[in-house]
Amino acid sequence: MNFVSRKIYLYNVTTGLYALDWWERYLFNTLIIVLLWFICYNGIRSATQLFNW
Repeated sequence: MNFVSRKIYLYNVTTGLYALDWWERYLFNTLIIVLLWFICYNGIRSATQLFNW
C-alpha cells in the first residue's frame, strides 16, 4: 500500500465512509468539498477586506 492509498484508507476509516455505498461516499465527499470551498472563499475575502484598511 503506497502513501496515497494509505491516507485514503485512513480517511475512509476515520470518517466511517467504508460502511457506505459508492454513491453515498461521493455525496459526502462532495458536501465536504463544497463546505471547504465556502470556508476558504469567505476566509480569503474577509482577510483581503481586513488588510485593505
